[in-house]
Amino acid sequence: MLSVYEGFFSGGARILHSDVLLGLQEGDQHHRVLSIHAEVHREATRQRMEDDACYRSLTAAGVGVSSLGRVFPASGDQAGFTGPELADTARATADVDVILSLKEQPLRLLNQAGLPRRPVVVCLHRSDPENQGPALDELKAAIADGTVVACVCCAESTRVAYEAAGIPADLLHVVPNGVDLLRFRPDPARRLALRTALGIPVPAPVVVFAARYDAMKNVPLFLRAARAWLEREPDGHVLMCGAGMTAANPGLDADIEAAFGAQRSPTDRVRLLGVRHDMESVYAGADVVALTSSWGEAAPLCLVEGMMCGAVPVATDVGDSAAIVAGHGFVTPPDPEVIASAWTEAVAARADLAPALAASRERFSRTRMIASYAALLDRVAAGAAARPALPESL
Repeated sequence: MLSVYEGFFSGGARILHSDVLLGLQEGDQHHRVLSIHAEVHREATRQRMEDDACYRSLTAAGVGVSSLGRVFPASGDQAGFTGPELADTARATADVDVILSLKEQPLRLLNQAGLPRRPVVVCLHRSDPENQGPALDELKAAIADGTVVACVCCAESTRVAYEAAGIPADLLHVVPNGVDLLRFRPDPARRLALRTALGIPVPAPVVVFAARYDAMKNVPLFLRAARAWLEREPDGHVLMCGAGMTAANPGLDADIEAAFGAQRSPTDRVRLLGVRHDMESVYAGADVVALTSSWGEAAPLCLVEGMMCGAVPVATDVGDSAAIVAGHGFVTPPDPEVIASAWTEAVAARADLAPALAASRERFSRTRMIASYAALLDRVAAGAAARPALPESL
């Protein structure tokens, strides 16, 4: 099987999909990856494929990864694919049984005429299909010509949104996100090590915000809530992780200036950690995992990973966030003062909520998720073998 990525860059969908491939590779399925871009510049961060943690994990596990070599953004990037690029794609897809498209954007490549026709499963990870540029039209076109045979939705909100956007209901299969429970778990040693490394006292309350620097994440709202919380919690600390969450990002610097104004002393307790490859330690070191997104989210991976490490989730009501948080944390309106109060309440309730978080672990299991993916892909592959071969694209 072949997965097609737009590129290797920081984000929950790529982390989740890459982890699924690792799990499937451990079974009796064989997977490769084709990345349209070899380098991506976004969220004020240069992200080379070879430097990406997902790329390294996949290749270390024997999953072959190749690229068309594009750089994003670049002049003409949205123009048609070149002859050599299409030839590379044809070679990559010629001997596979099923193609997985990570989100719908790679369909602009897979819909090109002249490529081998293979059944495509599209993995959907958002709840705003109408806000994806021409990608929804590409998805509808691929469904109309019979190429797309199934869509995996990571959340119920994804299924509902895509059905409302005109995607046939029988193609939409919900497989909720899961995480490695051996990696993401409460760990006092990691908690102490993280806090020691950052100079944070053991009893200090800590809020973590794990997100790429993107408008949908509503970083300004988070920062306004952080100011309100830090002013009322003199011992509190805030950790910001993800692509673009560094002092080198002028957009983030402007957001911090706008949120804190002349009152800059609390920013001494705001740590900009950038992309981290030890999120299990960051979450274990925190008391609260925060989400302030305004749109687009489906099943935010940060909430699941943070919860499984013992951090109490506090989230705005977007995508499946409310269903994930129910009984384990707090859902808030997009109001900084209300969010700050919820963080304080979450810190105080952490010990009381720990049993509920522990009891929910099986629900968020990576093993359950990978088994569901494997069953669906096996059915698609068996169906493809039983059908007459699709005619090659004209």
